[in-house]
Amino acid sequence: MEHLELFFKSIFIDNMVFATFLGMCSYLAVSKKVSTAVGLGAAVIFVMAITVPLNWLLDTYLLKDGALAWLGPEYASYDLSFLSFIMFIATIATMVQLVEIVVEKFSPALYDSLGIFLPLIAVNCAILGGSLFMQSREIQSVGLAFNYGVSSGIGFFLAILAIAAIREKIRYSNVPPALRGLGITFIITGLMAIGFMSFGGMLTGGDEEEPAQVETVQVSTEQQTEIANNTKAVE
Repeated sequence: MEHLELFFKSIFIDNMVFATFLGMCSYLAVSKKVSTAVGLGAAVIFVMAITVPLNWLLDTYLLKDGALAWLGPEYASYDLSFLSFIMFIATIATMVQLVEIVVEKFSPALYDSLGIFLPLIAVNCAILGGSLFMQSREIQSVGLAFNYGVSSGIGFFLAILAIAAIREKIRYSNVPPALRGLGITFIITGLMAIGFMSFGGMLTGGDEEEPAQVETVQVSTEQQTEIANNTKAVE
């Protein structure tokens, strides 16, 4: 249940693009065609699926305060958390380099269409944000970290795929000249973000409201009894 909740929450509620507005540079630049959006989205899923659990292992067993206790009691007081950014970025850059080599080898057309934005995944704030959110939320296991990385990547994939499909259709629409290009794209992104906010009700049940309703009824009954008693006293 914990894995399922984290999966849907990371995709729909805490979406990297629509909830935190991370990775907007590549989101806007590579979303002109669905084919390039799919390629970049798949690359982001792969990179986040590998880097988030790897960075969880680095943070748990090497970086955070007391993480080196497994080496011996004399190392338990070491705190290497100041190296988190450097280590996280190094891990991400390594994985992005691997993705770049694979894409160039097996899909040169996609490699050319993605252009500079494929190597720029290494400094994509959505990728780094996944590892930093994993660290700040204190995810408990490497399995949950892998789940969070995959689901956050899928959230980015859905966001860039949706805006790419809309932008392809918008080319045949009569958009006012002042809003053509990035103007209408920003408006659509804002509307999509508002739509994704509605998914926040998926994980909030209605069980907590029932006691409040009962309490309201009880208060109303007490007031009626008090009014009745006061009326009898007056009579």
